[in-house]
Amino acid sequence: MSAILKVSNATMQFGGLVAVDDVSVVQREGEILSLIGPNGAGKTTFFNLLTGVYKPTKGQILFLDEDITNLKPYERVEKGISRTFQNIRLFSELTTLENLLVAHPDCNREGLIESIFGRSKLIAKRSKVVEDCENILEMIGLKDQELELATNLPYGKQRLLEIGRALATNPRLVLLDEPGAGMNGLEKEELSSLIINITKKLNKNILLIEHDMKFVMSISDRIIVFDHGVKIAEGLPEEIQNNQQVIEAYLGRGITDDEE
Repeated sequence: MSAILKVSNATMQFGGLVAVDDVSVVQREGEILSLIGPNGAGKTTFFNLLTGVYKPTKGQILFLDEDITNLKPYERVEKGISRTFQNIRLFSELTTLENLLVAHPDCNREGLIESIFGRSKLIAKRSKVVEDCENILEMIGLKDQELELATNLPYGKQRLLEIGRALATNPRLVLLDEPGAGMNGLEKEELSSLIINITKKLNKNILLIEHDMKFVMSISDRIIVFDHGVKIAEGLPEEIQNNQQVIEAYLGRGITDDEE
């Protein structure tokens, strides 16, 4: 299985604080890869390295075999990397549909000449953009609320809308930062189904941060564990669940059969 993402010896240092320490990660095409670890382990900092918010102190990031280490965030989006955030960052005064439209790569690519002399093509392109976004809303279960203001959606639906907005950029790799935070059990079941559909039906790749161990263990193809900025373990869910170093660093007493 080919690699879509290769991170080699990435380090992020803020003064005397090393938030990510010599971390190497490979994500394979078509897999759901989860990143777990206690609060302050460096997970979101690692996401920020991947998306260009931070430039690593040292190390290299390859995406589809291209070095993107020095690219700006918008350039990485154009290359096919999108993300959601721990704290919801929707355009609250825009409608559900409009939140997706502003993220679509063809939404703002209209030239003056095209507007004057290519009116019919422009109308067709705009219709296609709307169709693309409505198809995403259908997938995430928000098609019947496309004219609703984002701020009026229930919390769980806002989480799904953030994922939809990330998909509207037409990414190859989607980074989900605690997508299930604040969701109830039923909402997490819907989220799990959505993530699987994104990988299987849309052929996208998922890298996610999540603290709900039951959710992580049920959905992940592989899991990577951070602790104090260091990668301490990597493997299949059952391997991580039974890794003593992981249990001591993060899971406490571990995951029992009763909790599952």
